[in-house]
Amino acid sequence: MIVSVDELAAHDILECDLCIVGAGPAGIVIARRASESGAHVIVLESGGLRPDAASQALCAGEVANPEMHPPADTYRRRGLGGSSTIWGGRCVPFDRIDFEPRPWLDIPSGWPITYETLVPFWRQAHAPAELGSYDYSARTALPGGMRPMFDRFASSAISTDHIERFSCPTDFGTTNMRQLARETRIQVLLYATCTNIALAPNLRGVTHLDVVTRRRQFLQVRARAFVLASGGLEVPRLLLASRSQIAAGVGNAHDVVGRYYMCHLAATLGQFTPAAGRAPWHGYEQGADGVYCRRRLTIEPWAQQAHRIGNIIARLHHPSPAEPSHHTGALSALFLGRRLLPYEYTRRLDIAKTMPGIWPHVRNVAADPFGAARFAGHSLRRRFLAARKYPSIIIAPRVGPFTLDVHAEQLPNAESRVGLARTADLFGTPQLRIDWHCRPEDLRTVSVGMGLMAGALAAGGHGKLAFDCGEVEASLQREGAYGGHHLGTARMSESPQTGVVDANCRVHDVDNLYVAGGAVFATSSQANPTLTILALALRLADHLKPSLRARGMPSVQMASDRAALLV
Repeated sequence: MIVSVDELAAHDILECDLCIVGAGPAGIVIARRASESGAHVIVLESGGLRPDAASQALCAGEVANPEMHPPADTYRRRGLGGSSTIWGGRCVPFDRIDFEPRPWLDIPSGWPITYETLVPFWRQAHAPAELGSYDYSARTALPGGMRPMFDRFASSAISTDHIERFSCPTDFGTTNMRQLARETRIQVLLYATCTNIALAPNLRGVTHLDVVTRRRQFLQVRARAFVLASGGLEVPRLLLASRSQIAAGVGNAHDVVGRYYMCHLAATLGQFTPAAGRAPWHGYEQGADGVYCRRRLTIEPWAQQAHRIGNIIARLHHPSPAEPSHHTGALSALFLGRRLLPYEYTRRLDIAKTMPGIWPHVRNVAADPFGAARFAGHSLRRRFLAARKYPSIIIAPRVGPFTLDVHAEQLPNAESRVGLARTADLFGTPQLRIDWHCRPEDLRTVSVGMGLMAGALAAGGHGKLAFDCGEVEASLQREGAYGGHHLGTARMSESPQTGVVDANCRVHDVDNLYVAGGAVFATSSQANPTLTILALALRLADHLKPSLRARGMPSVQMASDRAALLV
């Protein structure tokens, strides 16, 4: 059942077996999986079926350095489906090395689970994310294999055989709406904002959650187990704001909640000039099931250890649209129309190192009108109108070099944190305060990684990758935190001194409180987080199922006779 919490009759207390905060991808897959045990599940969603300004305003907060981190409410959505309503769809599992001890890096304790632990759940996550087969090898992912990025590429340190796969991108609210609406064991309560976690007198268990509605009505939700699945920023906010019984907040006995906040480092860097007659392939390929796949440059684990760096990948990319020297009509058209692009692209273009006038770009479009027209038609047909969207902008430059689109791990850093501001939202809950920092080691990972890639490309005769280490670091610091990847703020650890949750995602000091989502990541890897978020959610649901026995559905009356279903 999906219902606005305002439509419930005057209930001060609701009861269930499992209460989940947040109806994003993690919350939805946990609810559906856990309900298979016969358990009654309540999902509290702060937003509605569609975006609305009042709900979105609850995401607002402070950013200590706005030049280094996007606004607190950017890349997030309150509502059924959560931020899956705006994500790009890129999926790839973590690497084995991400879970292993890496003594060459100065980081706190790593994951208390292994790579092998998550493999079956990554496989299972492919179905709800609409990713096709679980295969991330360029040699076997598509019938006949994928075309090479570089002809006869061979390097012991660098590989082009690993791929990324792309979801539709799946909106988990849309794809699960009808099933959730029909499911009698699941109640999704919209516009239900959780404001406090109430503990038992011994502080070892949660008794209930305090919830407020749009009409400023207050109620309690009691359950046997609780899961916070509201995202890497909202989870620490709620834990820290629940301080009526513990001044430091729930689960924060060792001042770890909100610390070790990670995003990723991402930027378009360097200039790659292919060797004569050896043009690379940098586009997408589509399998028989329609799933888009793409090769990338990765650094082998032994090379990461030998060079004492974190994990990093790169994709071959077009030149910056802001630089008119590419003489490419489609790229100049993108620059001229940048205000129509999503925030992430606009921000990258606006912080380009040079900002030329519009006339060089106008001349590029005039000189290459068919290129601009072809790009516009392709975008309309394959991206905006297609059910499975073309993942991103891929344009080969007419003149000049390619660049590298780099995506690098950010190491855990105790000084990078999410805390509480002095200001409050309309329900009186303290707003977020984000103080994001990267370390010199993060910048070094990118510079050294690009050097390894440059060496491999030159040794194979594929071309020259030119870059300046100082400019690489300056570019990364200009671009700052990569948007939308909010990780590590309730990190998984063996000890409460170095993390918030244990190997089963249970808050160390609270017996029946769990966390799902990117907040529990112990490291950030090179990978986009959604696939691993889903895998951990499925694993958590399986962990909870044996302890959730079926009970009779509580009687919940509606405020009117109309159907509860909102879809």
